[in-house]
Amino acid sequence: RIRVIYPAIGGAFGGREDMSFQIVLCAMSLKLQAMGINRPIRSTWSREESIIGHHKRHRGRAWAKWGADESGRIVVVESEGWLDAGSYNYTTNKVLGNMHLTLAGPYRIPNARIDSHAVYTTTVPGGAFRGFGGPQGTFVSESQMNKLAEKLGMDPVALREINLLDDGDESITQAPLPLGVSVRQVVAETADAANWGEPHPGGADVRPFRSLPARPGATRRGRGFACAIKNVGFSFGFPERSDARIELHGDDTIDKAILFHGAADVGQGAHTVLRQLAAEALGIDVSQVDAVYSDTATTGDSGSASASRLTWMAGNSVLQAAAEAEKAWNQGDRPAIGDARFVPPSTEPFDPDGGRSEPNFAYGYVAQAIDLSVDVETGYIRIDRVFSGVDVGNSLNPILIEGQSEGAIVQAHGYTLSENLQSKHGRILNPRLSQYLIPGIGDVPAEVYTIRVEVPDPLGPYGARGMAEMPLIPYAPAVIAALHDATGVWFTEFPLTPDRVRAGLAAYNQT
Repeated sequence: RIRVIYPAIGGAFGGREDMSFQIVLCAMSLKLQAMGINRPIRSTWSREESIIGHHKRHRGRAWAKWGADESGRIVVVESEGWLDAGSYNYTTNKVLGNMHLTLAGPYRIPNARIDSHAVYTTTVPGGAFRGFGGPQGTFVSESQMNKLAEKLGMDPVALREINLLDDGDESITQAPLPLGVSVRQVVAETADAANWGEPHPGGADVRPFRSLPARPGATRRGRGFACAIKNVGFSFGFPERSDARIELHGDDTIDKAILFHGAADVGQGAHTVLRQLAAEALGIDVSQVDAVYSDTATTGDSGSASASRLTWMAGNSVLQAAAEAEKAWNQGDRPAIGDARFVPPSTEPFDPDGGRSEPNFAYGYVAQAIDLSVDVETGYIRIDRVFSGVDVGNSLNPILIEGQSEGAIVQAHGYTLSENLQSKHGRILNPRLSQYLIPGIGDVPAEVYTIRVEVPDPLGPYGARGMAEMPLIPYAPAVIAALHDATGVWFTEFPLTPDRVRAGLAAYNQT
């Protein structure tokens, strides 16, 4: 009795993944129907209402203690993390699981004690946001790696190379990672692209106020590095599947294929990639593939456009449907129809006692090197260059990959440097975009270089990996490391607003 048609609209996570006004709309519809009124219902929120009422990225805190021997090999990790669920728990437990995994980073760790907690507070709920727990945990693990490198007198990339996971290694969950562990190659190619080991190449001094000249002697420069691991697909035993149907039309040869798929395009280009995959599998031109998307009357269950899963999951279902359709075609069916449901390898939740788990069936890997300049008199930071290496498995569409990478970096830039949600007694104090500052065109990094690393995922469609969230995750710890390189001061809290940076530098007499 309910039909959902979802047009391709940009934007994901937040109110589109967590429950918010959907329940209210359903309740209103049922109430009106009981009164004999059958009318469409619409809910429109202003930007201010959305900031006040919709979910936010979980605020997090963590304590960590890491140890390594003189050669740089990690011997022990002890961490404890907390996430603020806000007033309701919808995706918090799942976000917490991802944070828990990334508190150890992509490293071989023989001894670990990691505890993670979520707490209720009388604040706006925490919810799904790009990275889904990865940014919070990675900020801790990568900051620890950079601090260890300083303590040991080692290059931070060299320290990572000693400890990075490889195929066959067990993660902190005491189970081997899925095959195709490529973080070592991602780190190497990113460091090479950035000429890591060379000093900051320099450039114009920082102008905190564009109407005024730069302050002589106030600019400091630094470089930072970080890497990360992120799950692809649903985790910890959550049911995972994706349906697809393909119809083949023609007589002796295929004139046209019609793809039916529930996959939502939220600006990432999923609809384009799925048509490409269908065309490749069928041996026809992409112009011969029509598609019907995101209509519950005609398309199956694709699962959500989240967890960097859609190309991986939906792509595999399209390949299976194409194989079934070709089989029917060869048997003489006209039109030939292929239905498929792709189900990936199963996962399992944490063992509550020992922490053992096989939490994910696939992972993505990312590394970033960042050059920045900071005006120490004002605390204003300018990101000069970002080198972002991400394993895409197989570049199905290089332009879409670069778009996802650059978009994630812009989002990470705001997360790290300016977006500071303030609340008091459960009330948000800055619910307008004039107060909650997202980066504008003049704020984002001037130079962004995406390094596409291609180590095929053994289970991905034509070897492809999910990658949409990955470039956001290591940005904050890489910026923190670069700021330390520039000033000698470690920051443990962000966003790195000018007042916070100025106060931190003043506390260490670095202004």
